Amino acid sequence: MSSESISDSDDDLLARVAAGDGGAAFGCLFRKHSTAVYSYCFHRLGSWSAAEDATSVVFLEAWRRRADAVVVSGSLRPWLLGVATNVMRNQHRAARRYDAALRRLPPPETQPDPSDDVAGRIDDERQMAAVLGELKALKRNELEVIMVVAVEGLTYAEASVSLGIPVGTVRSRLARARARLAARRPSVVSEGGGEPVVSARVGRDRG
Repeated sequence: MSSESISDSDDDLLARVAAGDGGAAFGCLFRKHSTAVYSYCFHRLGSWSAAEDATSVVFLEAWRRRADAVVVSGSLRPWLLGVATNVMRNQHRAARRYDAALRRLPPPETQPDPSDDVAGRIDDERQMAAVLGELKALKRNELEVIMVVAVEGLTYAEASVSLGIPVGTVRSRLARARARLAARRPSVVSEGGGEPVVSARVGRDRG
């Protein structure tokens, strides 16, 4: 039986992946970071079901690119969010083909969710739709910086690795995004509980 556990460091788990003992170790990385990736995908897509599908794609892509993985400040999360960003970039290109394929399929059988959970998910998606509506004022590269710094809480250094751009570019894009959003009415993404409602963090410097 493998000795990997989610208490192992990301560096150790990634080393085991590189050494060829990758299945269990990568599974631990998935368990450690899948919630953060799922949340990020929801913040980008505004739909829990779309976020769930995207998260699966992100980790498949992460496994395919595992030799390129980078741990930043002891965590693989910034790199994984970078993989997710690339998946999001491709989302719109694939959307029409994906929707057309779904329309040709019979409707799936679903189990009813508890009503309070359904109401909560609908409320989350309604709030996120409002946030994403305001963020349409941003250019794509500005939106990506806002999402990883203001919403996901990455530092500038982590965002640099996540998006594959210099720290100075993170700062300048964030400054332009702040200026664009300041021209619109202020919005908020709450600090606790992951409730999506653009944040005071947008105006906060992170080193």
